[in-house]
Amino acid sequence: MNRWPMNSAIPPAEPGTGRHNGPEEGERADPGLASVLIVDDEAGIRRFLCKALEKRFGMVEVAEDAEQAEALRKRCHFDVIIADIRLPGISGIEWVERVRDESVDTAVIFMTAYAELDTAITALRLGAADFLLKPFRTEQMLAAVERCLGHRRVKRENFVLKREVSSQFETGFVGESEPIRELCAVIKRVAPLNSTILLEGESGTGKELAARAIHRLSGREGSFVAVNCGALPPELLESELFGHAKGAFTGAQQARDGLFVYAHGGTLFLDEIGEMPLPMQTRLLRVLEERHVRPVGSNREIPVDVRIVAATNKQLERQVEDGDFREDLYYRLNVLSLRMPALRERREDIPLLVEYFIQRMAREMGVEPTAVGDQDLLRMLGYDWPGNVRELRNVIERCLLLGSSPGKCMLMRDSAHQESEPVRLDEVERRHILKILQLEGGNKSAAARRLGIARKTLERKLKEWGQS
Repeated sequence: MNRWPMNSAIPPAEPGTGRHNGPEEGERADPGLASVLIVDDEAGIRRFLCKALEKRFGMVEVAEDAEQAEALRKRCHFDVIIADIRLPGISGIEWVERVRDESVDTAVIFMTAYAELDTAITALRLGAADFLLKPFRTEQMLAAVERCLGHRRVKRENFVLKREVSSQFETGFVGESEPIRELCAVIKRVAPLNSTILLEGESGTGKELAARAIHRLSGREGSFVAVNCGALPPELLESELFGHAKGAFTGAQQARDGLFVYAHGGTLFLDEIGEMPLPMQTRLLRVLEERHVRPVGSNREIPVDVRIVAATNKQLERQVEDGDFREDLYYRLNVLSLRMPALRERREDIPLLVEYFIQRMAREMGVEPTAVGDQDLLRMLGYDWPGNVRELRNVIERCLLLGSSPGKCMLMRDSAHQESEPVRLDEVERRHILKILQLEGGNKSAAARRLGIARKTLERKLKEWGQS
């Protein structure tokens, strides 16, 4: 048993050792703010800490030994663990070492009545956020917990910022056309709600830009996290979204949190949702329904508060009919759909977009802004822009790099395209699919996985081409 001076700061005995989440009226509390687990073999210490912490944090649980603590931890996620080093049975040090193998997002504060240098070094080696010597004041423990939560928030924000360094999307819409005004009006109206939103439209129309605007206007305090569902293999996408436990697969040297956890309290943007494999669609549906994620290789579930914005340039209804997309997931995502207008549908915005890109990119590149003549604008206004705003931006970047006008850059590009015989898009698709099928030795299942489509879809296309 640890030594603890029983003084007036410790409240009288209270029945029960379970959950405490009911602060008195008028005291500051946020049920979604943080969850804390207290592990100590002395009932007085548990009561003292519980009384002090339940007024500040959303959920406080207590346990008298590592066995009870592990049972609680298996049942729910904790943001902070406050553990005594000397516990009956398994010591606090040994138990936390096991916890560290499964969770990287739980901060640990050790407390002890015995000031031993070796013990302190071991605690720090395990990544302890703080080490408090008994007896301590209430303010010391509260400050330690607040520091833990602050460090975790900064860690999450830094992770998100690193992922966004290479982002090429702008921070706001440019244009005065009717389609853009209507789109912006709807975004402002729905952003403060927590409803799931599905953004539909061609590539390059600004779906991520719309998702960022929705998050920015939502008032949600968490981060905006974006992931391209079609850019990662299925096995990596699962780990990226949900995280994984240590040893869950080859190369998983340590536990890692998924993007759902990093987006907690904020917005998760699932780009190209139509490319998500069917098994992953099943797991995503479960997360949307239960609001918990389970890391790969773990039995532990982590509660998440995430607003989902999904985007696709495909017709999801057609994918549902083809068996490539789950119907129940489609309806779960399609609570509200916003259609992103193509650039050819808002041609009157082209002059504003051209000026905006020229001024901004010239400043970023350290070059002189290029002049845009009437003939340049006429040529751009008469072009259909299949790549939409992204293609327009690329043309402007090219003309700044070459020191030429946008019209000349478009002519140069058209001349290069005319040197080869044009090929229809459906023919390009046919050649690609047949090439992949050949590389997989005629194995349709393997070819379908590599192409990111259902085998049923592959067989339908082969039948249409007389290749079945």
